[in-house]
Amino acid sequence: MFKTLEEKTEEKAMVQFLERFTDYPFLVKFKNSEYLIGEGEPTFTVNFKKAIPIADLMKSTSLALGEAYMRGDLDIEGNLYEALDHFLGQMGKFSTNESALKKIMFSSTSKKNQEKEVTSHYDIGNDFYKLWLDETMSYSCGYFIHEDDTLYQAQVNKVDYILKKLHLEEGMSLLDIGCGWGFLLIEAARKYKIHGTGITLSHEQYAEFQKRIKDQGLEDYLTVELMDYRDLPKSGYQFDRVVSVGMLEHVGRDNYQLFLDCVEKILKPGGLFLLHFISALKEHPGDPWVKKYIFPGGTVPSLREILTHMAEDNFHTLDIENLRLHYNKTLLHWEKNFRDNIETEKTMFDENFLRMWDLYLSACAATFHNGIIDLHQILMTKGINNDLPMTRWY
Repeated sequence: MFKTLEEKTEEKAMVQFLERFTDYPFLVKFKNSEYLIGEGEPTFTVNFKKAIPIADLMKSTSLALGEAYMRGDLDIEGNLYEALDHFLGQMGKFSTNESALKKIMFSSTSKKNQEKEVTSHYDIGNDFYKLWLDETMSYSCGYFIHEDDTLYQAQVNKVDYILKKLHLEEGMSLLDIGCGWGFLLIEAARKYKIHGTGITLSHEQYAEFQKRIKDQGLEDYLTVELMDYRDLPKSGYQFDRVVSVGMLEHVGRDNYQLFLDCVEKILKPGGLFLLHFISALKEHPGDPWVKKYIFPGGTVPSLREILTHMAEDNFHTLDIENLRLHYNKTLLHWEKNFRDNIETEKTMFDENFLRMWDLYLSACAATFHNGIIDLHQILMTKGINNDLPMTRWY
C-alpha cells in the first residue's frame, strides 16, 4: 500500500511517541507496516487506519487516541478492556497541554452550566440505560459480597450496605442528593419505613423515580424534586440522615466546601452523612477525553481534600472504605451488557456514539483496576454522636 511522504513522516513520529509505553508489549499496525512496542510477545494490537499527528498526541494523548477510536481510525485487535488495562496503567506517560484545553478542563461551576452538563449525560434516555444497567437502575458501584454475585445482587448489596451504615430507624428523615432513579430511597422506605426525599437535576431520572414511587405505593414515604444542592439551605428542610452516591464528581473542585456547607445546614445535630464518590490519590483536573465526551465538567476529588473540607463543617469521620475493585467489576458487567444489547443500541445511536460509550465503560474499568481512580465511602457525623456503636455494625 503506497504511502505519501507526509504519511511516512506522521507514521514515524506517531510510532516514536508510542514507544514511551513499554510496560507491556503490544503491536502497532499502520497500512503495510508493523512495529513491536516493548519486549516480548505482544498482548494486543493497535491497528491504525490513519496516522495521528504528533501535535494532537502531544496536546492530549487521551483526546487524540479516544477520538481516533470513535471515528474508527484505530481499532484494537483483541479484548478492548485488556488492551486498555495494560495501556491506561501508564497514564503518567500521557501528554496533556492544559493551557490549550482550558475550555474543556475548567468549565463553569454555575448552576445553569452544571445543570446543562449533568443533563447532557443522564438525559440521553431511560430506555438506553435500562439496556445495560440492572433492574434496580443503579448507575454507581455495586458491592460484590460473593465472587458469583450477579450485577443485580451486587447493587442490592450496595444499597443494603449503605442503609446499614446509616443506622436507620423507622420514622427518620433521609435525603438522597443526586438520587438517580431512586432505588436507594425505595429500599429505605420499604425496609425501614423512613421518610425520604431525593433531589436530582436530571429530568429523565425525576420522571422515572416519580413513576416508581407511584407504582410501589410509596407516596406517603417518598418525594423527589428537581433541585440543585445549593438550594437546600433555603428549602427549610432538616434531615436525620443524608446520603450522596456518585454525585460529588459533578460538583467541581471550587465548590466542594460549598457542597459540604449545604449538607451541614440541613443535617440535624448528631446526624449521619454517607458520602460515596469516585476519588483520586492526588488532586488533578481530570481526563480531557472524559470531560469532553462523557462527563462535561466532571472532576474527581482526592480523599484528603474532602477530609480537609469536612473539618470546616465539624463533620467527624466514623468510617472510610475503599471499594475500588468492586467498581472495576461493576463496570465489566455494564460493558458486557452494553455489548450484548448492541443491536438494539444501534437503533438509538450512531456508530460514533456506540464506539465512544464502549470505550468509556472499558476505560473506566481499566482505570479502577490500575488504581488511577478509587471509590470511597466516608461515613461522618455532624458534631459528636456518642450513641452509635463503637465498632462497625454492618
